Amino acid sequence: MKKRGNILTENIIFIILNLVFFTILILFVFKQGAGAIILEQSYAKQIALLIDSSQPSMLLKLNMEKAKKLAEKNGIPFEDVVQIKNNIIQIKLSKNSGYTYSFFNNVDVSPPYVSEEVYYIFSINNYNQNE
Repeated sequence: MKKRGNILTENIIFIILNLVFFTILILFVFKQGAGAIILEQSYAKQIALLIDSSQPSMLLKLNMEKAKKLAEKNGIPFEDVVQIKNNIIQIKLSKNSGYTYSFFNNVDVSPPYVSEEVYYIFSINNYNQNE
């Protein structure tokens, strides 16, 4: 008779532990899915693709409204969100993170500037000269 009670207790403990584990897992996935990490990667890759497909004397205008909201929430000025140096794009939406991604098109990109409060403007200049 004691064996039946033992099996029931073990099953209840097993079910409770599984529920706790899956709850923590789901909370983690939702937190990461809406967080700065995903947006940083997305914007960096999107900007790199735009620059790679551009020609000299083009202006690229990118709506970064979601990035602005998240950066302001995390205490980062919107002007400091995007930086481009030596064919490397850096996106920073929180104080503890940042994402860099490189582009392959050998063009000179002027430092991006903010327009209409939610847009970044990228000016593609001439091709870089090989040194």
